[in-house]
Amino acid sequence: MTLGVRAIALDGEGRVFLVRHTYVAGWHLPGGGVEWGQSLLDALAMELREEGNLVAESPPELVGLYWNRHVSRRDHVAVYGIRQVRQTGPRPPDREIAEAEFFPLDALPEGTTAGTRARLAEWLEGKPASPFW
Repeated sequence: MTLGVRAIALDGEGRVFLVRHTYVAGWHLPGGGVEWGQSLLDALAMELREEGNLVAESPPELVGLYWNRHVSRRDHVAVYGIRQVRQTGPRPPDREIAEAEFFPLDALPEGTTAGTRARLAEWLEGKPASPFW
């Protein structure tokens, strides 16, 4: 089984942090794979740091565990919500991340993926959770 983590990371203004990768279309929640011997929370902290220069200032809350059947029959993603993150500096583009920034929840960028929108609605609006990404 492949396991990944993603974060719904909110700042002090209630904006959500999203990334646009160089290798896949759309705006996504920051996250990535969990390495061998790494806890989910350690992987989450690492991905926040790497993809956004973000530090959690409130405890991560498990939103759900989702099967990403579009990627493979064995890909699962743990999503955490963090009500307060701090950015230690701007996240410049590189080979992996084309853009990374905070957006108001009522003004998400064009191309925000359906999975991202669904996770936001589940955690922030109390919409019914799906087992699928």
